[in-house]
Amino acid sequence: MSANEFAVVVLAAGKGTRLKSALAKVLHRAGGRPLVEHVVRAANALKNKRVYVIVGHQADAVRDVIEPLGAKGVVQEPQNGTGHALLVARRQIPARVKYAVVVPGDAPLIRTETLQALMRAHIKGEAAATILSAMLGDPAGYGRIVRRADGRVRAIVEEKALGDEQRGINEVNSSIYCFTLAKLWPCLAKVRPENVHKEIYLTDAIALLDQQGERVLAEVAGDAREILGCNTRAELADVDRIFRERKRAALMDAGVTIYLPETVTIDADVQIGTDTIVEPNVQLLGKTKIGANCVVRSGSVIKDSVIADGCEVRQNCLVTATRLSSGVVVGPMAHLRDGAEIRAGARVGNFVEVKKSVLDEGVKAMHLTYLGDARVGRGTNVGAGTITCNYDGVRKNPTKIGKNVFVGSGTELIAPVKVGDGAYLAAGSTITDNVPKDALAIARGRQTTKPGWAAQRRKQLRAAATPKKKSRRR
Repeated sequence: MSANEFAVVVLAAGKGTRLKSALAKVLHRAGGRPLVEHVVRAANALKNKRVYVIVGHQADAVRDVIEPLGAKGVVQEPQNGTGHALLVARRQIPARVKYAVVVPGDAPLIRTETLQALMRAHIKGEAAATILSAMLGDPAGYGRIVRRADGRVRAIVEEKALGDEQRGINEVNSSIYCFTLAKLWPCLAKVRPENVHKEIYLTDAIALLDQQGERVLAEVAGDAREILGCNTRAELADVDRIFRERKRAALMDAGVTIYLPETVTIDADVQIGTDTIVEPNVQLLGKTKIGANCVVRSGSVIKDSVIADGCEVRQNCLVTATRLSSGVVVGPMAHLRDGAEIRAGARVGNFVEVKKSVLDEGVKAMHLTYLGDARVGRGTNVGAGTITCNYDGVRKNPTKIGKNVFVGSGTELIAPVKVGDGAYLAAGSTITDNVPKDALAIARGRQTTKPGWAAQRRKQLRAAATPKKKSRRR
């Protein structure tokens, strides 16, 4: 079986009205990716260079997802059914291609291995059409596969058309097919839109193939969950849950410890090294990469970030688009974002926000601090309540703090400003000018102490609050 003999056609033109959404169905997300991306990735793994995605509703947005993956978007306008979608695809499929695999764009759980099994069964059975079917305990809502005595498919019967003797059939149609194109094209040309929607359906072409004596087969999927679609929000949630289960199981098999895994959300592209521990209620999203021997504690959310070996992200941190070098500890309740880089051995503590800033090796910022658009040199200690005032109302400005600087608590640095190596900034200072190397900067009002002032003030306040007695007239 040569992959070059096959084309894959992904049906992704529909709106998905049952989702009650302004977003096209195939752009809804499950497992951290748009539905159609999962399908295209499964098709790409067949090593097939011909993957065509039929687009219609929000075509440009769907193209933005599938074309970076190497698939080609083909516009179906108007959308006149699944059979019509194949006729549209025919204009793009080279004449030398012998077979086509057809997959709905909202069937994201389909695996490459299952598509390969379908293709092998089709060729081995010398079929005109092979249906991927599944055995369901509750087949309600699905078309049933009615077989002949020899095992070939006699018909696909939609639920509303089932006879009494057919209602007990548990084998259902997945709407995933493999066709011999030399057999399919003549049949599709004969199908007429004689239905309430006035559309051309692939199932009608399959019925016509059978009537003409062509071989129509069905290959049962090993895992019935792979055929699940996403027609409703409830089905979308079910599919997302299955993706999450798969991902967690794969990571645990690879040596990652996940406590209470059912509470942990991990996207498809996340990578985690061995002996890392993930505690309950953690979210690892986007293209996050976590090294070995790390700990991610409860309640933390990490997205599109790179975390090196031996780091600890303590409870309830939010980390996005950030890099942590080896041995970094952050949190609890820290917020790192927008290109923050925390280098080896640095420490970011509770209620500290770091935005678009670099903290060099050994920097400590432990409490109640905002570091934005800043560069903090190696070994510097940033006191509680420090703020880099980076925004002047028009643009963001940089703050540069040198090596081994002591920043006293409650310090404000009005950017742009530079602090030299080894300098001291006195607590409570508002720094508006550059500070030289090894200098002490004090920028605060001079303290005035008035002995007895508070006692005298309280006496005055009590006197003012005491009602005056009215005098009696005699």
